[in-house]
Amino acid sequence: MTGDELKALLGRAGLVAAEHWRTEEVLPARAAWRRITAAAAHTPTPAVRADQPAKIDAGWHQLALAHGLFDADGVFLIDVEGDRPARRPRSWTRVRLGPGWGLARVLAERAGPQPEFITMPVGGDLVLGVTAAGGGKVRITVVERLADRVEADARAAAEETPDQRAAAWESLFEEPPPSPRLRALWANGLGGNPAAPDDLRIALLERSDYLSYLPQPPAVVAAALAHESWAVRGAMAEYQRGLTGEQRARQILAEDDPRRRAELVLLAAGRRGAELPAAVPERLAADASPLVREQVPGLAGLPGALLAALATDPDARVRAAACGPAWPHLDEEARRSLLEDPDGAVRAAALLRHHEDRPMPRSVFEAERFTVDAVANCRLERDLAEWLADTRPEQRRVLAGNPRLHRELVLRLGADPEPLVRLQASVHPVLTEEERAGIDFPRDLIRRGLDWVEDLRDDPDALRRLAASAHPVVRSAVARVGRLPADVVERLARDEDRVVRLFLAESCEDAPAEMLLSVWRWWTGSFSHPGVPHGHRNFPRRDLLRYADDSSPRMRRLALDDPDSTAELVERFGRDPAEEVRRRAASDPRLSAASAVRLLSDPHEGVRYEAARHPRLPARTMADLLRDPESAQEAARHPGIPVAVMRRMAEATPERVPR
Repeated sequence: MTGDELKALLGRAGLVAAEHWRTEEVLPARAAWRRITAAAAHTPTPAVRADQPAKIDAGWHQLALAHGLFDADGVFLIDVEGDRPARRPRSWTRVRLGPGWGLARVLAERAGPQPEFITMPVGGDLVLGVTAAGGGKVRITVVERLADRVEADARAAAEETPDQRAAAWESLFEEPPPSPRLRALWANGLGGNPAAPDDLRIALLERSDYLSYLPQPPAVVAAALAHESWAVRGAMAEYQRGLTGEQRARQILAEDDPRRRAELVLLAAGRRGAELPAAVPERLAADASPLVREQVPGLAGLPGALLAALATDPDARVRAAACGPAWPHLDEEARRSLLEDPDGAVRAAALLRHHEDRPMPRSVFEAERFTVDAVANCRLERDLAEWLADTRPEQRRVLAGNPRLHRELVLRLGADPEPLVRLQASVHPVLTEEERAGIDFPRDLIRRGLDWVEDLRDDPDALRRLAASAHPVVRSAVARVGRLPADVVERLARDEDRVVRLFLAESCEDAPAEMLLSVWRWWTGSFSHPGVPHGHRNFPRRDLLRYADDSSPRMRRLALDDPDSTAELVERFGRDPAEEVRRRAASDPRLSAASAVRLLSDPHEGVRYEAARHPRLPARTMADLLRDPESAQEAARHPGIPVAVMRRMAEATPERVPR
């Protein structure tokens, strides 16, 4: 059920949504369902006929009032999905009863003759639910003292004997037997299990997405690259990081289908760190398929003679692709031949490259109907450039980034009425720092690298000058260069702009410890740099216990990194009021088994995720996670599953998870 479907359902039932979605600081809805269904099966609560919705609603409402379900504003929490497979995770919704409400009838109309829902007070410690009792009846059940029950169950689960552990693993395969969907979820997760042996991973290549995305042992990579299924071969080539040029070359040369071979060459061209062996591009340049030859000019490290030969290829698509990379290696006759090529795409590619060195007149621009490529990169005759400066804002912004533009026009664009045009002009390499400072550019800007600053990486004096620029984008670009003179690092580490300091943390190996710690106060990592600043080699590792009682949760969690931190501190942090501190404790191997189990019932998904990966989880708890379709896939990644159990879990699994 989508959010809109849920809102419509609650509206038909006369329940008014109290506010937007949030993570409620209570037992998660999924865990609350389990508590209610288990209690309903073992308590003598009278059953109510399911075809009497008014009586169901009245019985629920009576118990709700008796147990203080509603807060002062009449608000409470509800989940109506039931303990059945669903497309969305169970989650609480804040609602209040509206005039003429009638929940049971509306739920019966949608989900069948036996309406099911659970409710909980906001911030409360009990759950009240209506669940199917069989025989056309439902049962209204209350479970109180939830926190005490979670604690007691966690302690009991942690006291596991060897016999109980063995029985737990065996229970995975007992009646009712695992469904095809559950087995498929297991297989997908097992592919991401770091303890899975190579032969099991290879057997799962067609059944687990993780095997392409996560780093794999050499035997698994070799098997995937030579697999009979193109889906496996292609995914491994596209997503597996660290493939060598030799591995890519073997796969390319073994591929029979020219379209797939071309795709593999394209992938190799995009991985600059893995050049193909020298003889391989020669073979690919002579490939029978122009689709393959067209991709060869994009490969790194090609000799000039090979590029020049590709520029004379009989297929126009190959000549057009080779034109730019080959241009510096061509004599005047070869260049003229491309400029006069009978194919329009080849002529256009040649003209674009030709006019990087010689100014392009307006007549050529208009005759060839050039657009962004010419505006961004070509050397333009003055009248063409000035004409473009009067066109639409998007084109003026591209023009302002043209590195070959003359200073007067850049300054003119620096006074443009459009803020993004002024911003682009303000970082042009032709400007002096005084001219740059005189441009009114927007301050709420997205940072990016600047190629012209990167080109100055070996000029320490230029880097010193630019590190003092009044422009934060220029200083950010310097910070991203990587290796910098010590005085430049020191200056940027004290920069008033925190994004400059962040880029220094992400790119500079010499970033100072105190600056990294200051960046940590507001930044914990990005998709491109997930371990920065915490994973930086200079990040402080000692004297972090001083933050154990810091008011900032982000700083408190650092205390567990100190080598003098204790298991007692881990346990204390496992009960910290801040979600991110509990999440850090849940990832600590010193956390007790009981606390790991307890944190599986944390309100926050991130904490539950870390707790589900904890090495001390009891087998009985892991078996419960593996039996639940909502957690089975991630649970199958737990390295604590015995290999023999993994092999049984992978048996008779369909190729893909049924959707």
